[in-house]
Amino acid sequence: MTGQTLTALLWVGAGGGLGACARYLSMAVLAQWIGTGFPWGTLFVNIVGSFIMGVLAELGALAWQPSQDAKLFLLTGVLGGFTTFSTFSLDVALLVERHDWMVAGLYIATSVTLSIMALFAAMALVRNLV
Repeated sequence: MTGQTLTALLWVGAGGGLGACARYLSMAVLAQWIGTGFPWGTLFVNIVGSFIMGVLAELGALAWQPSQDAKLFLLTGVLGGFTTFSTFSLDVALLVERHDWMVAGLYIATSVTLSIMALFAAMALVRNLV
């Protein structure tokens, strides 16, 4: 393993740890506030993570040229640890296994639609600010 690869892994790992902690805290707070009958926490972090990804992607395209280390830390690490598409998939599987087809379908449609809309909204917001 080269020194450059090790450095990249450290940036990703540090960001991933922070993102995972932020995901855990977000999901725990939402579970206390709203309950656990619907996967609100996963939905929340996927939408917020998509919005943040849109902000960073558009800033990177228009006004900010982050270093490779910053990209690894923020995009791969923090956002990779924060967003939870694998958890989303498990939530869907559990809803399907409970034969809760309507809730599963609603959850899939809402998660995908709102996450993509959040990304586009963030890009538009940055375009208007920069």
